[in-house]
Amino acid sequence: MAVQPEGTPCWADAMFTDLEGAKKFYGDVLGWTFGDSPAEFGRYTQATVDGKAVAAVVPPMPGQEGQSRWCLYFASPDAAATAEKVRRHGGDVLLEPMRVGDFGTMCLAREPSGAVFGVWQAGTHEGFGDIAVPGAYCWAEVFTREPEKVDAFFRAVFPYRIKDLVDDAVDFRMFAVGEETVLGRMRMTEDFPPEVPSYINVYFTVADCDEAVARATRLGGIVRFGPMSSPFGRFATLSDPQGADFSVIDITTTEGEPPRIEDA
Repeated sequence: MAVQPEGTPCWADAMFTDLEGAKKFYGDVLGWTFGDSPAEFGRYTQATVDGKAVAAVVPPMPGQEGQSRWCLYFASPDAAATAEKVRRHGGDVLLEPMRVGDFGTMCLAREPSGAVFGVWQAGTHEGFGDIAVPGAYCWAEVFTREPEKVDAFFRAVFPYRIKDLVDDAVDFRMFAVGEETVLGRMRMTEDFPPEVPSYINVYFTVADCDEAVARATRLGGIVRFGPMSSPFGRFATLSDPQGADFSVIDITTTEGEPPRIEDA
């Protein structure tokens, strides 16, 4: 697999206090299998589907315990340069660019409205493997109450072209790298409790949305939204037993006409 273009989502991971519990949950819900948990890399444990890398789970470092969250990483040819652009355009660098063996260089950042994300400069680890299989990463959306800040920031940090979904009922934008749409941005409505901060919601594909939801709830997950059919697939948003939110989507089960999309 070639290194992905700058600004393309290329990896996702999450910290879990109960690492074995997370492996059990996602193994059953998404069909993940897990590799070794080497101590020299903080027991960072890669998940695979059919031998293809799809995500990773890791226990928190001392002092970082708290609610689990998925973190989405964006590809960069130069993590240090991307970190400087984050600062220059109103974001915060939470973890300075750090070399991770021969695998690559990472940093963690926060955009101006508060959503945390990662940056990954690939070395031997180029990110997601085949993302066309059930259990793999599929899509992500930034949820925010300050869309103007998000739009300006991501367009300045990454080489994005912006598209608008034409729908009076929602304020939804998409970011494209070349001709490929790679990220969505949704304005949070009053349906979201005021204490919910800006965040990035990660979608994983499943063969059957309702079946995946049923498995998740049997294992202690909570349904936050859906299941719901759409022109893009049947999807639902869940919280895992340790509080990490994510979505599942069956992209083969669609309903309705796709909305009109225009260049912004």
